[in-house]
Amino acid sequence: MSQPVTAGVAAVVLELAVAQCSAGWAVAVVCPPGPLADRARAAGVDVREWRAVRGPGPSAIAEWVRLRALLRRLDPDVVHLHSSKAGLVGRLVLRGRRPTLFQPHLWSFQTATGLVGRLSLAWERWAARWTHQLVCVSDDELRTGRDAGVGGPAEVVCNGVDTERLHPADRGAARLRLGLPEAPTAVCVGRLAPLKGQDQLLAAWPAVRAAVPGARLVLVGDGPMGRRWRSGCADPSVRWWGHADAVADFYAAADVVVVPSRAEGMALVPLEAMACGRSVVAFDVSGVRQGVGDAGAVLPAGDVPALAAAVARRLADPVLARREGVRGRRRVELLFDRRQVAEQVATVVEKIAPGGGR
Repeated sequence: MSQPVTAGVAAVVLELAVAQCSAGWAVAVVCPPGPLADRARAAGVDVREWRAVRGPGPSAIAEWVRLRALLRRLDPDVVHLHSSKAGLVGRLVLRGRRPTLFQPHLWSFQTATGLVGRLSLAWERWAARWTHQLVCVSDDELRTGRDAGVGGPAEVVCNGVDTERLHPADRGAARLRLGLPEAPTAVCVGRLAPLKGQDQLLAAWPAVRAAVPGARLVLVGDGPMGRRWRSGCADPSVRWWGHADAVADFYAAADVVVVPSRAEGMALVPLEAMACGRSVVAFDVSGVRQGVGDAGAVLPAGDVPALAAAVARRLADPVLARREGVRGRRRVELLFDRRQVAEQVATVVEKIAPGGGR
């Protein structure tokens, strides 16, 4: 079950559902209409539409009613809740009466402020009693929950990527397909939103250009901050690509992939870039160091000058970038392949609901 999601969380939900169907489980994805529902149906997964919005509010009452009716019809052996809103409504409906997994994909209290933040924290502490198994996507995410007083059984299952679909490819051919110039190129993939931090990368970019005059930056994604950030950027070396469903060519076209996020659970973008054999420069937010390892540079969160220096160094030194890309590909194959993730989740499900799903 998922709230409205795109990109990372949607990819995780879809990968798990497809893997479980392939293993012979009876799987239904419960989610609002949108990209996840469309892609799941196209993959042959049973989809039950649950109309809901991302944030908390008065609509949660109607969402609770709709979800309760859906779950009564489905009568599942186990329910896997993805992200905070699904975790809220789902656990209010289930209240521990069915085996329940909750996977926050970034704690709600890490992003909310003021009263909403305090209420989110209090809720997560309370709702732990209705969570048979907490699944965190990184050691950092689990540590944050424990430090905040969220109890209960927990496992870390890192995110994974499709290492067959995402693989090293020719940089020049990818640039030709995308119509990008042959120049030192940094790529940033993600929703244009404050948490993803593209404004921090834009603040660093003049220093990158000063060090590597021919450098180009490609921003792939759209979101609520897109109009404001684009209107404030007159630099012709920055390409605002907009939303793209298929991102493999963008990774292939990059000399370095930049992840300037302010918060994450465990971002998929670094893992996808590493699967494509590309160096990664990222801020040290939850899960990044565990994911990237020695496949790039992991910098103090929010350190814009350090970000500029690390990106410029890799654009100016292709040998270094290529060496890190090779290490990244090897690291993803060993630690973050989607098949390993599916097997780990299956083991967790069997632990709390033996035979459930099959």
